[in-house]
Amino acid sequence: MNAARIGDSPNRVGGRERVTGQQMYVADIRLPGTLQAKLVTLDCARARIISIDKTAAENLPGVSLVMTAADLPQPVPRFGPQFEDRPVLAVGETKYHGDPVAIVAAETAEIAAEAARLVRVEYEELSAVYTLAAALAPDAPLVQDPSLRPKDPLAGTNVLREHRVGWGDVDSEAADVVIDNRYSFPIVTHFAIEPHSFMAAPEGDGVAVWSSIQHPYWLQKILAKILRLPLARVRVVAPDPGGGFGGKQHTKYEPIVAFAALRADRPVRLILSLEESFQAARRAACEVHVRTGVRADGKIAFQDIEADYLIGAYADIADRVVSKGSYPGAGPYNVPAVRIVARSVLSHTLPSTAFRGFGNPQVNWAVESNLDEAARAVGLDRLELRLRNLARKGDAFIPFDTACDGDWQQTVRRAAEMIGWGQPLPAGHGRGLAVGIKSGPTTGHSYSTVRLLADGSVLVYAGTSDMGQGARTIFAQIAAQELGAPLDWVTVVMGDTALVPYDQQTSASRSTVLMGNAILRACRSIQEQLRRMASELHSVPEDQIVVENGIVRLPDQELTVIQVLKAGLGRMGGELIGNGESRKDAEPDHPLQGSAAFFEFNCTAVEATVDEGTGDITIVRHVAVSDVGKALNPLQVRMQDEGAAIQGLGHTLMEHYIFDDKGRVRNLGAIDYRIPTSMDLPLEMESDLVENGDGPGPYGSKGMSEGALLCVAPAVAAAVREASGAVIRDLPLTPERVWRALQERDGKEV
Repeated sequence: MNAARIGDSPNRVGGRERVTGQQMYVADIRLPGTLQAKLVTLDCARARIISIDKTAAENLPGVSLVMTAADLPQPVPRFGPQFEDRPVLAVGETKYHGDPVAIVAAETAEIAAEAARLVRVEYEELSAVYTLAAALAPDAPLVQDPSLRPKDPLAGTNVLREHRVGWGDVDSEAADVVIDNRYSFPIVTHFAIEPHSFMAAPEGDGVAVWSSIQHPYWLQKILAKILRLPLARVRVVAPDPGGGFGGKQHTKYEPIVAFAALRADRPVRLILSLEESFQAARRAACEVHVRTGVRADGKIAFQDIEADYLIGAYADIADRVVSKGSYPGAGPYNVPAVRIVARSVLSHTLPSTAFRGFGNPQVNWAVESNLDEAARAVGLDRLELRLRNLARKGDAFIPFDTACDGDWQQTVRRAAEMIGWGQPLPAGHGRGLAVGIKSGPTTGHSYSTVRLLADGSVLVYAGTSDMGQGARTIFAQIAAQELGAPLDWVTVVMGDTALVPYDQQTSASRSTVLMGNAILRACRSIQEQLRRMASELHSVPEDQIVVENGIVRLPDQELTVIQVLKAGLGRMGGELIGNGESRKDAEPDHPLQGSAAFFEFNCTAVEATVDEGTGDITIVRHVAVSDVGKALNPLQVRMQDEGAAIQGLGHTLMEHYIFDDKGRVRNLGAIDYRIPTSMDLPLEMESDLVENGDGPGPYGSKGMSEGALLCVAPAVAAAVREASGAVIRDLPLTPERVWRALQERDGKEV
């Protein structure tokens, strides 16, 4: 029996199933009589739909149904987590390459694919916008019909929303040096190994939907509204996703699959290919103009930031990404004057959504790079400039938000020590260092039920999704710690709205803090019941009994939880049930409608070399140090940081979408879209943790797993500049882009 507790690093719960292929993902679930579905799309981005002829497809043997917008309730339902702007199927015109105009359901996937090819769509290609410059041009075609945005003063533009936040007076703040630059960040995909998968089936008077979604309860709410059903008649089953990274947070094709299943009165299953998954979700591109004012002593005088995010054709959660991601854009520094203006810009490109880091890496890339230039301009070491400005614990570095909640200097100094900052370097090597901060959840609501069974085994019910971050393991460790059960006697039940209590969402690195606290409170409710039970059994006042770490301590003896439980339940058996709740309410007057529950803070330091002949970058050493409060499972924490760092190297060195003049993505799939492989990893990689027990989660923990991605790009670019002199402000740092910068350094024409 595994007796692992908090602070240990036991094997991951469910890990064996994942690595042996026994894990059941949505695509592995088979229901009798299931129809296979295929989406019908057009070979361009924006087009007016003139007509759709389903005849040939419907006449193909094995085809059960072909649905277009005309077959749906009218007006066609629209949905979205922020704005209800996305139709279940395209209405009137398509908005991006991959926007579905119809769905086919057939007996086999092969028949469905053939039927999709037989659907004849007559359409007229329309002018479209694929870049920020084009979308913001005065004569740009509108992505959204202004009638969808009543009373919105920006409805006649492609700016969905503009967000302004700041303090002090940027225009009057004196600075000895002003660094003024523009930076760009590319569109990238999440590239989870599991593709997006959906299945729906009639269930009684309602519907059951299987989805690889991160937020099953949010999906339930949207489906209930679209289908005009009570919540209790919409069941969402969400098996552990095979990677999410934010791309599987929100509703995508579940509504049309549900409509198809109800119409066919049979289960319908839609499994996207990797190429189709590329068209289902992506990170927002961004262009950032930043002016950094610095005094001669290295103190930052002001930060003036303008960030335009290219969010795509529908809002999804992208506008929240823009507002929350840009909000801490001035960084974890005490800056007297800050002005941040961020805009969500619509375009005829696939919709963007949440992505690990949630809008912060885009602005952080620009601001941290600008600070490096500021340090050079005032003749100060880049590390020293950051330390002089870094917020200290308790500082209100964002005046109207949670104060600095960690010893961030400790984190930065540790990273500098690990990279050997200030020590001599071999010729052609350079070092870079950057810090990143992200606001944790601003609201949250999680419930948990825990059952202590008669033999001392435990069932934990939680609505969180475990997409590889290890939530099942952490939750089992908490229950094992509190109730004294061996870890392998704890079962964590997730992923079914008919079984588990409500959890608002799995995002913003919230699970350990919010759901963890709910589980902790449920366990402590059981501890109270054990105290009452022991009090009755031994005639001892409850206030003289302590239950902790699986032991029931009475004044004159110590008993195990199982001993008390068995004696108290008696021959009839039974169980003890605890319920726990964790809640963070909205704050209506706050710019984000809520202050940070905690901050994710990371310092990344890099040593790199550059091949002057090819522009190829080699990461010699990469270190990441995170402020985590308390590592409940240190190995999982380190692996999350290192995974985030590698994902950050993707958008830093190679990843980006390529569009043609029709708005089609030309590098869909694993062959033409590069992600880091074992050949691209740092020669040495190390992570470390700062643990001061100062977080709001169980045992002083904070949420983590996004921090180590936030500042990879500025750290690498700084190392490249020191190694080669190449100054690059556009990501990714591809060999060609680096080579061109080297030619520019040498005054050569290219």
